Formats: sequence, C-alpha cells, structure tokens
Amino acid sequence: MLSIILLAHAYLGMRLFPALGLYGMGLSLGWLTLVLSSLLLPLGLAARLISQPPWADRLAWLGLLVMGLFSSLFVLCLLRDVSLLPLSYLLSDAAYQSWQIQSALGVFAGAVLFTFLGLINARRSAAIVDVAVSVANLPAELVGFTIAQISDIHVGPTIKRPYLDAIVDKVNGLEADLVAVTGDLVDGNVADLSAHTAPLARLKSTHGTFFVTGNHEYYSGALPWIAELRRLGLQVLLNEHVLLLHGGHQLVVAGVTDYSAGHFYPDHQSNASAALAGSPGDSPFKLLLAHQPRSAFKAQDLGLHLQLSGHTHGGQFFPWNFFVRFQQPFTAGLNLLGNVLVYTSRGTGYWGPPKRLFAPSEITRVTLQRG
Repeated sequence: MLSIILLAHAYLGMRLFPALGLYGMGLSLGWLTLVLSSLLLPLGLAARLISQPPWADRLAWLGLLVMGLFSSLFVLCLLRDVSLLPLSYLLSDAAYQSWQIQSALGVFAGAVLFTFLGLINARRSAAIVDVAVSVANLPAELVGFTIAQISDIHVGPTIKRPYLDAIVDKVNGLEADLVAVTGDLVDGNVADLSAHTAPLARLKSTHGTFFVTGNHEYYSGALPWIAELRRLGLQVLLNEHVLLLHGGHQLVVAGVTDYSAGHFYPDHQSNASAALAGSPGDSPFKLLLAHQPRSAFKAQDLGLHLQLSGHTHGGQFFPWNFFVRFQQPFTAGLNLLGNVLVYTSRGTGYWGPPKRLFAPSEITRVTLQRG
C-alpha cells in the first residue's frame, strides 16, 4: 500500500514540478512535501492504532485532510495529462507551453478549492431530504406515515458528540413515526466512542428507533456495539422483524445484518428470508432495513414494499461516485429493483477525508402515500 502511495506521489512530482519550472531549493521542498504527504495518508486511517486520544484524533484530522487534498490533486493531474495529448497537436509551441504552466497551477488551485469546499459541505449539518413512496392499496390510516432515516454517520476520529447532537435534534424536529438507522454508525470501539454516541438515546418517534449493522460496525467490534445500542434504547434487528400497530393495521419492520457480516460471525450471515419469516402476508406495508443496497437482490421477491439502505455515501466526492456502481446496484435515491423499491441514502456523515463534493449528506424523511 505504501509503495502504491509513493508511486502516485512520484507521478504528481514528475508531471507537475517540471511544468512549474521548480529547481534547487524549491524542487527539494516540493519533493519533501510529497514524501510527507505519502506518510500522512495511511496515518489518517491508522492513527488510533498507534496513538491515544486526543493525539490520535489530531493525527487523524491531519492525515485525512491530506488524503482529501491528494485525491483531488491526483484526479486533476490525470485530467490535465489527458488534455495535453490533443492540445499538443492543436496549439502552437508557445501556446502549448503556456497551457502546461497554467494547467499545472490550476491543478494545485483546484485541489485546494475542492478540498476547502468539500470540508465545508462535510462538516455542515445534513439537509432534510423528502421522499414520497407510493404503495398500492395503502390504507387511509397509513397515508402520511413517516420514517426518518439516518445512515453512515461514522462517529470516530473527526465526528464527535456535537456533530451527532445536531443530527438528533434535526431528526426529533421531524416528529416521525419511526426512526431507521441503516448502519455504519461508528468507526472505533465502544470504550472510546460511547460518550459520543450517547445522543442516540434522545431520538424520539412514535414507534421507536431501529438499527441494522453496517460493515464498519464489524470492523469496530459489532457485538459490543450491539449491546451498547440496545442499552441506549435502539432496537437492533439481526435478520428479524417486528410488527407495529398503526391506525389499526400491522406494519412489518424487518432488518438484516450487513451483506458482509458472515465473514466476521457465521451466525450473522445476512438473510432476508429469515428476517421476514413468519411475518403476516397481508400486511399493507413491509419495510426492510439493509445497510447495503445490493441486499435487495435476495429480498426483491419477498413481498416487500420498500428497502432503506445507505453504504454508498452517494460517492461522497468526485470521482468515486462513478465507481460505486461496480459494487452496488444504485448510488443514491429511490430506485426499483425487481419487485421492491430501494431508497439509498447518501449518508448523514462521511467516512475518511472530511470532504463531500456533489454528494451532500442527508437526513431522509420518507412519507407513505397511496398509489
């Protein structure tokens, strides 16, 4: 991994420094900066393994900011190189040389700008996104039933209690009938983060808060986190369902463990059929909570009306939004897979670099309507 990071930084230096005419001390400083960046990138993800709070959090902040900056530098440098080939034939020698200099400066300026804007977008409070879901033959008593979904908050090195407090306040302001937390809540262990996840106990809704595990819960110790979330009053659904009585009708709320959970605990193997086993076939609304959208492939013929998922972050920042579809059926929004509607949240927090571009965070309010 370090070798790949070093090669990627070497590519930046070889492509940009000559165009900028760096030499002597300036060139040495440039290469030294790239070497430091190469070391800081893995540090951002591994800080808690080599240090203790608060230094681990400070190192993580520094490393993750550098990671976000490097990502934009690398992508913009690639785009610059792609543009140079045709322009070498279209421009005069003088104009081409001028473009090399200006585009190299543009790479640095653009990377700084994107990182700054991405930081602002990541750290600001998530917006409320309203989604209307039509359900055939929905009883009048269930029209207007609301679900507040939060997902992929990633409480950890750069997301702490104040960030989660603001999310909880916004969710409570929706006065929803049900709150769904669709995984990847944490990046770290219970001992370090329990004080920062405590605001979840304040979540309010008519029928309570339901949680399903994401892949990051398994990276962080899923079993202790399941116990902690239950202590906070959340109902954790592990391939199981509950029945809610609303307006005289029984609603099914089912939840599956993360798509990859079986790799960590065999008895946590994700199983939508088991989650819905024994549920009433005539329920007017069946909801499945599943962290990853691709869980719908095994749930699409089980009589569900809606699956709520997250995991993708909507790509979080360019160009990763183009790569999500290699692993998941959907990147964001409401889509139909087989016989089930799947809503994929862009996430309420962020993972890794504190950076969001063209994929804003969200708190989703799903409202049922007849249709």
